[in-house]
Amino acid sequence: MGVSGFIEGFSFLQRTKPRIRFLPYNIQCRNFSSSKILNGNDSLLPVLIVGAGPVGLVLSILLNKFGVQCSVLEKNKGFSQHPQAHFINNRTMEVFRKLDGLAEEIQRSQPPVNLWRKFIYCTSLTGPILGSVDHMHPKDFEKVVSPISVAHFSQYKLTRILVKMLENLGFGIHTIEDLEGLDPETLRGREILMGHECVSIDTTDECVTTTVSFSKEGKPLTRKIKSKILIGADGAGSAVRKLVGIELKGEKDLQKLVSVHFWSKELGQYLLNERPGMLFFIFNTESIGVLVAHDLTQGEFILQIPFYPPQQNLEDFNPEICKKLILKLVGQELSDIDVIDIKPWVMHAEVAERFVCGNNQIMLCGDAAHRFPPAGGFGMNTGIQDAHNLAWKIASVLKGVAPSSILTTYETERKPIAVFNTALSVQNFRAAMAVPATLGLDPTVANSVHQVINKGVGSILPSGMQKAILDGIFSIGRSQLSGLILNENNPLGSSRLAKLRHIFEEGKSLQLQFPAEDLGFRYLEGALVPDSKDVVPAPELPSGRRRDYVPCADPGSRLPHMNVKVLSNFPSEETISTHDLVSVDKVEFLLIIAPMEESYNLARAAFKAAKEYKVSSKVCMLWPADTITGFHRGSKAKLAPWKNYMDAIEVKRSSDSLSWWRTCQMTEQGAILVRPDEHIAWRSKSRIVGDPYAKMKMVFSTILGFKSTSMEPYLECLKLQDFEYWSVVLFYA
Repeated sequence: MGVSGFIEGFSFLQRTKPRIRFLPYNIQCRNFSSSKILNGNDSLLPVLIVGAGPVGLVLSILLNKFGVQCSVLEKNKGFSQHPQAHFINNRTMEVFRKLDGLAEEIQRSQPPVNLWRKFIYCTSLTGPILGSVDHMHPKDFEKVVSPISVAHFSQYKLTRILVKMLENLGFGIHTIEDLEGLDPETLRGREILMGHECVSIDTTDECVTTTVSFSKEGKPLTRKIKSKILIGADGAGSAVRKLVGIELKGEKDLQKLVSVHFWSKELGQYLLNERPGMLFFIFNTESIGVLVAHDLTQGEFILQIPFYPPQQNLEDFNPEICKKLILKLVGQELSDIDVIDIKPWVMHAEVAERFVCGNNQIMLCGDAAHRFPPAGGFGMNTGIQDAHNLAWKIASVLKGVAPSSILTTYETERKPIAVFNTALSVQNFRAAMAVPATLGLDPTVANSVHQVINKGVGSILPSGMQKAILDGIFSIGRSQLSGLILNENNPLGSSRLAKLRHIFEEGKSLQLQFPAEDLGFRYLEGALVPDSKDVVPAPELPSGRRRDYVPCADPGSRLPHMNVKVLSNFPSEETISTHDLVSVDKVEFLLIIAPMEESYNLARAAFKAAKEYKVSSKVCMLWPADTITGFHRGSKAKLAPWKNYMDAIEVKRSSDSLSWWRTCQMTEQGAILVRPDEHIAWRSKSRIVGDPYAKMKMVFSTILGFKSTSMEPYLECLKLQDFEYWSVVLFYA
């Protein structure tokens, strides 16, 4: 299936939109009934998260910052020590910047970038190098388009830091043995329950009841936990996804592999001194594998080996056999190989048909919602960004700011991103396969041979003979990697090596960084107001090549980064990123304007409209870099009586750097409204024509998910203590 076909293969659900009519006013607002339920019962746990991986833990931290209580369930009795994901892209690091120094701790703890910037292709770790690709450009570290750089940091180390952060926030880590003091049905929040597996889910209009199983002193037990919202962040084999009946769509079984986690300081020191890199693709006559160097200094590695069951089984990869395989790939003896863990796994490229279900009470996050090939490192990064998108929406509903229908925009926004990233990961995986194919080891041929043995005439043969045939065919294939063939003096070898160099030079091999996709992804619809003349483009096809990110301020885009100096409301003038203007501790919208009379009028209107919708708002007057100090002091009088504002001035890197508004591809007559997740909710390219207050009411109404732009009756309804005068009738379209 081609990339375009892959993307088109995902059909978006046509949701049933509930209508609510308030009498006697006859206005409509979506799903107000369920919003009251989610707001109403204070005895219920607000949010229960299933899965204590990075996605579930980050979501817990974000919700806690927004003042939402949550608890986490983890089926394993301990946190995983398998390195797994290790590349943290720009956008995820931007999220981590806002989490109490998390990004800075990762940067301090990760290996130096010169030790992991390259992918190396070789016949053995001590043998000839076939080629190498440096995935870091100088501009990646100049902090022009982002306030922070990418990172290389093992997932289990990230988990360890996240758990520590949650403990500092008052979360308790509870094992089976210390649960005696906890109410079996009602959790109050800030608990992480280890050894608890989700086995059934029941929903009512009032709550979600999750039944979990655990074992105590060898005896299987169950308990029920009630919550307003349930999040499935429980990985690729998500129990939550299966229990609610959500199917995955895409490509299954792209490849089967065995992952070998081992330590060798001797190997780490050799590579550190001789050929440092992140990934090593090794092809020789005895074995083939991909070595992931998680930390050369410490000597921590993951070896990925192709796996062909049932002819091969895990007994063929016991620790002693794995040590021998490692030595074949290294090309010299090592005295300190310590095999820690051996895991089989299957590579899929699938996206859940739905991300939200159960009357907007159940949501899927991370690998539970999408399973990618690891090529490009999109898996964990996309999951973290799912959590970032979802957290402020959950807080908005539970705090009574928005109706529960805003939660459907989580799927509206994130599912297209997941589909795109899946297609890009598949394309990148195919690019990785181009290297062995050029060397005469086409993986599609190997898979076809395996299929013939499994399902064709080979299936009638005894299993031992099947294994011998498979091993023999693979051995013949690997013989093409012999030095007799793969050298410049051999015409066939010379031709293959030339083609290989072309692949590397043209950027057609496996890529690590995708700045345009990493920072430039955009939500085309959802909790935002599209430009009035905005024509929604057809889904963009991934190029598979590295492309530079070009900042813009289109609705749904990430807020561009620029360094600014805060001039007011701070004890000292400090230089920060525009991202730092967005609050992380509350659901608050940021309006960025230029210091112009019409913009001040718009700002006052925005304050008034936000107050009416009971949502916090802040205004930033962004002054040009050449502004004379002191001009900003007039903002206080112009915005009175509103006080939640700040003045900031551009900090240009050089005299020819673009101004803020040119960076955003706008003029200073415009305005930008930013959501709590640093994505642009609305912008005006020019002066507002007409009543700015009416305009801002429409903007907030649309973003928050209210159907009517006239919300006075709805808000008055919320203020009343006696609801007997109001009859609410719910109709489903």
